[in-house]
Amino acid sequence: MQASSSIGRAAVSKTAGWGFDSLLACHFFNIRIHKLIPMESKAVQSNSRFDVVKWLVVFVLIAVGVVGNQYFSAESLLYRVLALVVLAIVAALVALQTMRGRRFATLLKEARVEIRKVVWPTRPELVQTTIIVVVFVLVVSLLLWGMDSIISWLVAGFIG
Repeated sequence: MQASSSIGRAAVSKTAGWGFDSLLACHFFNIRIHKLIPMESKAVQSNSRFDVVKWLVVFVLIAVGVVGNQYFSAESLLYRVLALVVLAIVAALVALQTMRGRRFATLLKEARVEIRKVVWPTRPELVQTTIIVVVFVLVVSLLLWGMDSIISWLVAGFIG
């Protein structure tokens, strides 16, 4: 059904009949969900069944690290730190095998790509901006201090 008036005139939209979706505000929530969320394959869904077990393994590894660190508190700090680092690496590797872990790894990769796109300020720009911020903070703090002093002086004079 095309958008047209009740008298049978031409379509209201300039893109009517050309396969374009309407951009009217009332049609905002008429978005098809399957376009936004890709379907996961059955292999991924069956693999996610073991995610709970993998997260339990991660939790147990962390608990072993905490309890072991306290149990071996008399041992050298170097050995305890090395053991904690090894347990943390193993726990991270197990966590990366879960769906959330893979999504997190993808997020980190995408964030790294975006950080490379950032145009960082040069040293003179950084120094100039820092000086401006420090001067502005000092001016505002002096204004607030002055207003506070005047108000407290007025209140003290009024109260007596």
